[in-house]
Amino acid sequence: MHVIIAGAGPCGLSLSLALARADIDVTLIDRENTIDSRPRAPHMTAPGIQMFKRAGVFDDVRRAGFLPKDWTFRKFDGTPIVTIEDIAVSKSPEATIVLPINKLDEILLSHAEKNSKICLKWGHRVVDVGQDENSAWVIVKKQDGTQTRISGDFLIGCDGGTSQVRKSLFGDKNFPGMTWDVQFVATDVYYPFDKFGYDDVNAMVHPHDSHLVARLTKDGLWRVAYQEDKNMTYQEVLDHQAAHYERILPGHPKPADYTLTNISPYKLHQRCAEKFRVGRICLAGDAAHLCNPWGGLGLTGGFADVTGLADCLEGIATGKADESILDKYDEVRRSIFHTVVDPISTANFLRVSALVTDAAIEKDPFMKMCAAAKHDPKVKEKMEKSVYAICHDFTQYYNCKA
Repeated sequence: MHVIIAGAGPCGLSLSLALARADIDVTLIDRENTIDSRPRAPHMTAPGIQMFKRAGVFDDVRRAGFLPKDWTFRKFDGTPIVTIEDIAVSKSPEATIVLPINKLDEILLSHAEKNSKICLKWGHRVVDVGQDENSAWVIVKKQDGTQTRISGDFLIGCDGGTSQVRKSLFGDKNFPGMTWDVQFVATDVYYPFDKFGYDDVNAMVHPHDSHLVARLTKDGLWRVAYQEDKNMTYQEVLDHQAAHYERILPGHPKPADYTLTNISPYKLHQRCAEKFRVGRICLAGDAAHLCNPWGGLGLTGGFADVTGLADCLEGIATGKADESILDKYDEVRRSIFHTVVDPISTANFLRVSALVTDAAIEKDPFMKMCAAAKHDPKVKEKMEKSVYAICHDFTQYYNCKA
């Protein structure tokens, strides 16, 4: 079997490695010249850990990252509202790992480059896709302006929220859902949050200035992600960053008080493609669905997608499943987005941006559960297991077990 994967981000790279370990040939293409260095979700929860083990990179990821301790919801002035202790579930073999995605991608890429089953093609921009009864193909434009066609048995679109694979299937504007009335600005910064009593993850609840402060590395790099007016241009966001930091961060720092290493504004969406499978072409990750970043369900959902696709494609390749298993992939993964990812991520966003903090624990069921978990092991266990609602075992649809 030969599978073409568009998009060399964490989902595309990890799927490539998982398929290669199953003796499936992979051509991995990406429009850029190297991996993406923009700030993105750094928390790798159980679905990601499962994929790393399948891809053969878990040990390297574990060494490079760390297990976070506590997550605290706070008022705008930093006063704690409620704390979730041991958010990593540190005793679990699938404990959450914190690792900036560019560092994760470096690990995945180093493994992919050494794998003879993976042919990696940078600077190949998807122009169109096609298929017939026996194959799928992608038309790509190379950086010298020439176009070429790459064919395989299946094509997987892991090419992000602006996916050309998805657009080629459904049209440029057909991505059902909504866009939030703000933009999110993800920044990476060296600043001594420890001296202000901050935990490894801190969510500031405020109707206009909700923001996240999370430890990224053990050497003092933190992620600060905050809201801005959705109509601001990129340059306006850059120009306003220092004033925004001074207003929202503890100690009201001036630029000389911190070292900003990265800044990336982006729109927030809740969207899902009509289908995740059209014949021999499938979608996964942000190419298939988008959600706001509160709770990290976009990345988590993407890893769950590609784990499912690895099940399905390996089953087809070994004769344990026929191609109809991809219909199950489409059905199940879209259902999980609509019943789990979309409503929970929406509730997460509203919790930090619309909740009245003085009555947060009394009014918000999730915060009430967080408070109860401090004293009730059963509630704590229920919270810890909730992430698995996003997972699904597609091997149960194999025609035979080997």
